[in-house]
Amino acid sequence: MSDQARVLGKRILLVDDDKGARDSIKLLLNIDRHSVVEAKNGQEALELFHQGILDLVIIDYFMPHMDGSELAAQIKLAAPALPILMVTAYMEKLVDSNNPVDAILGKPFGIEELRQTIARLLT
Repeated sequence: MSDQARVLGKRILLVDDDKGARDSIKLLLNIDRHSVVEAKNGQEALELFHQGILDLVIIDYFMPHMDGSELAAQIKLAAPALPILMVTAYMEKLVDSNNPVDAILGKPFGIEELRQTIARLLT
C-alpha cells in the first residue's frame, strides 16, 4: 500500500479483553499515528464511546459478559455511520451471523491487512 493510501491520525476505540492483543493492535495503530483509547470489555467501551468523538471502533468478537456483536449493535444504534471493525480468532462462528459490523479481520493479521481495512472503512 502506498503512503498516500494510508489513513493516519484517527481516533480509534480498541476493545479486547486480552491485554496482549490490545497492546499488539495498539502498537500497529500507533505506527500510523492513530490515537487509541482502550477498553477491556463492552461496558467500559460503551462508557468511552459516549465520552468522545471517534473515527473507528475495533472490537474483539469473543469477550465475557457482552460479545463483540452485542457491543457493535449498541454502538450502531447510537451512531449508525461509525465504522466498526471486528477482529476475531473465531471466523467460523461469524460466517452465518447477523453481525452489524462493517468489516471482519481474522486473527492473527498483519499491519498491511489492518491498514488496508482501515483505509477501506475510512475513505
